[in-house]
Amino acid sequence: MSTVNLTLIGKPGCHLCDDARTVVSTVLAEVAAEPGAPEVMLEEKSILDDPELHELYVEEIPVLLINGLVHNYWRIDPARLHKALLEVR
Repeated sequence: MSTVNLTLIGKPGCHLCDDARTVVSTVLAEVAAEPGAPEVMLEEKSILDDPELHELYVEEIPVLLINGLVHNYWRIDPARLHKALLEVR
């Protein structure tokens, strides 16, 4: 079984970040129910805590990284995320 590292980058009080968190949680539950699904490790980071992340992503949050690569920003498409997680296998 493979492991996928997701990083959700946002900041407190960001409604798009809250929406992204909900979409990610829902998709992770769906993917986990599939046979042979990868193990997914989710980490959340705030641009307020990291000057480098702030510089990189201040205009794009929320940003979702899959294994360190930008998957999506602003609005997370659940179908696209679901497909991407299953393709990591």
